[in-house]
Amino acid sequence: MPDLNLLITLDVLLTEGSVARAAQRLRLSPSAMSRALARLRETTGDPLLVRAGRGLVPTPRALALREQVGRLVQEAQAVLRPVQALEMGQVVRTFTLRASEEFVENLGPALLARIAREAPGVRLRFVNKTDKDYTLLREGGVDLVIGVVDPDASPEIVMQALFRDRLVGVVRAGHPLSRGAVTAQRFAQGRHVYVSRRGLDRGQIDEALEAQGLTRDISTIVAGFATAIALARDTDLIASVPERYTAHQREGLYSFVLPVSIPTFTVAMLWHPRQDADLAHRWLRSCLREVCAQQVQSPLP
Repeated sequence: MPDLNLLITLDVLLTEGSVARAAQRLRLSPSAMSRALARLRETTGDPLLVRAGRGLVPTPRALALREQVGRLVQEAQAVLRPVQALEMGQVVRTFTLRASEEFVENLGPALLARIAREAPGVRLRFVNKTDKDYTLLREGGVDLVIGVVDPDASPEIVMQALFRDRLVGVVRAGHPLSRGAVTAQRFAQGRHVYVSRRGLDRGQIDEALEAQGLTRDISTIVAGFATAIALARDTDLIASVPERYTAHQREGLYSFVLPVSIPTFTVAMLWHPRQDADLAHRWLRSCLREVCAQQVQSPLP
């Protein structure tokens, strides 16, 4: 297999037309440069540079190769040079994002509008996030995962926070809880719809209520917050949902601060390190950060 480093040597030799000047440019000794020329002659089967008076002149084969070799060296250097900029308006690419339906419904429109303006050739493919399995990230089937920070996520996964959120209560307009102070006792006495993608029947709210000697009545369990909000809209059920990225679904409903203290949580985007330096992927991540910063509404008082 030919030594591709010889292409650079040949390019400099043909450009300089002098073994001494080529050696100086490549920072080689004259003897090392002469050995390199001998290897080039052996590899190409042509003398390439021949003596003419006190100098060297290229052979017809060398003249024929000069432009091609120069182009190949430039292309190779471009491949190995870090990409400094990318014109997103010219990029044609599909990104797959794994996110909850609530995130897509509330933040998707602003994100898509931003992409349409800056990169009309970029298409987003959303797939529903139903668990914390990051296999698709590692295998390349998904470009980004958006969800609550998982402290048990693999250390090979890169994570960046987008915003903090908390659970709030939501009931239909005219519901008894929409009038007067919402105490822990009044809250617990109502009928609740509980959201659990894993099919659990209790969570942090129940633990906080039990610490006050209270138990709530969970009459319905669903797999998604959008479903819980829809049920609360048309029944007397009380739903507890993330405040910031269910803002659109809660329009027309009465939302209130929960009467128990439970931890807030962080929504983040996650990706595999192989995507870290990809300029188009970086651009998409910056779009997500900025859209979240602009669209996430202020919390309830």
